[in-house]
Amino acid sequence: MTRRAAKSTRARRRPAARGAAARGASVPGAAAPGAARHPLPRDAVSLDLDGAAMRALTDRCTRFAIRHIETLPRQPSWDTEGAIGLARSFREPAPEKGTPIDGLLRRLGAAVPKSFNTAGPGYMAYIPGGGIYPAALGDYLALSVNRFMNVWNAGPALAEIEAAAIDWLRALVGFPEGSRGILTTGGSMSNFIAVLAARRERLGEDFLDGVLYASRQTHHSVAKAAMLAGFAERNLRDLPVDERLRLRPEALEEAVRADRARGLRPFFAVANAGTTNTGAIDPAPAVADICARHGLWLHVDAAYGGFFRLAPGGGALLPGLERADSLVLDPHKGLFLPYGTGCLLVRDPGTLKRAFQMRGGYLQDLAHVEDAVSFADLSPELSREFRGLRLWLPLKLFGVAAFRDNLREKLALARWAWEELRATPGFECLDEPQLSIVPFRYAPRRGDPEEFNRRLLQRVNDYRRVYLSSTTLDGRFVLRICVLSFRTHGRQVATAVEDLRRAARELSDGPR
Repeated sequence: MTRRAAKSTRARRRPAARGAAARGASVPGAAAPGAARHPLPRDAVSLDLDGAAMRALTDRCTRFAIRHIETLPRQPSWDTEGAIGLARSFREPAPEKGTPIDGLLRRLGAAVPKSFNTAGPGYMAYIPGGGIYPAALGDYLALSVNRFMNVWNAGPALAEIEAAAIDWLRALVGFPEGSRGILTTGGSMSNFIAVLAARRERLGEDFLDGVLYASRQTHHSVAKAAMLAGFAERNLRDLPVDERLRLRPEALEEAVRADRARGLRPFFAVANAGTTNTGAIDPAPAVADICARHGLWLHVDAAYGGFFRLAPGGGALLPGLERADSLVLDPHKGLFLPYGTGCLLVRDPGTLKRAFQMRGGYLQDLAHVEDAVSFADLSPELSREFRGLRLWLPLKLFGVAAFRDNLREKLALARWAWEELRATPGFECLDEPQLSIVPFRYAPRRGDPEEFNRRLLQRVNDYRRVYLSSTTLDGRFVLRICVLSFRTHGRQVATAVEDLRRAARELSDGPR
């Protein structure tokens, strides 16, 4: 064969080779169909654990938690000695290499006791007293399965578990059927969401002349919510209270009329169903009448007191909750759940959706399902944990009757403490308890009463058997007993009264 003929033969064969490659034939040097053209990056260090490692890690953590809970009654009511130095020891760079769990638990075990013993039976300082163990297990399960359920059709059954738990709360406090709600991190976020929803419903986009009304005993988170919603401080009316620290309805009526006469737009009024300071209950029915007359949104802050509706006589104790446009409840208070468990209920289910529904283009595959509730449409949050299980699981395990009986006990214990203190010479109870908070002070025979009561509080807390707190009412230093922990029973409240009597005696006459 000549050189020219051989070249011609090779030229004729090239198209045939390309055609075979296109049909998937094996051609030397050609990539297989669908094969990567570049080498894959190497796998990362695994963050996944095998079953044995997970069981070992979980066992160590649960042993730590259970040992802590079992020793709560023997722990002091507070201990912050050396806490500052210990706290600073945690200010360290992020570790480049891992650390065994046992050493980490030892560090946590040193940190936990250097704090207020908020989970202990002697904690009667502030309102949240939760932490029932099944709620922690609910969080463990929710975070372990780690399913997204804030858009309904991403986790329909999980979304319905949370929706069912919220509807149980609605029914338990007597809110109207057909109302809806969301779980939040607590009363502060619930108040904020309610203000935003009310602003849109009552004022529209031009809202700077809107006015909000609340008593001077209202929780400061309402003022913070108004500020975050874009209202100036001058738009919030701080209304006077009566001798029992309840909102005076006539003051609300007068303020609304005066603001209307000035060309402002009243739109939002707060009624408290148990203030944080003293447990005062505003007259919600009278406030509701004024709101109906003037077209105001009625917001009832029942974060502390709302669940006392479950107790015997709760309906008469807390009338008018069902007339609210929005209602705040804190299961981490009256249902003894862990911190970070709040709830907002709204009468008109559409109000939250109109305020917050918004979808990004990347969510177009999550189709709308008729009559389904996507919690992402009802609040500012999109990505968040499955909160409902920490509520659903304890209610299913214990049943409502157990919570009802605990709330009955807390009301009875607060009343017992009030009766004991007012029968003790020198102690002045400022009011009969409206819920489970007892505000009081001591009237010394000589010296400055303000300084005496400060020293009295410090002395009682220094015994470390119980932990109490104070507030300021009408410019006076006042002590508080707040009974709301599910671990607080008669023995602990009797200890509080005993320690108060002992401290008052020691400060008045010296130790005996």
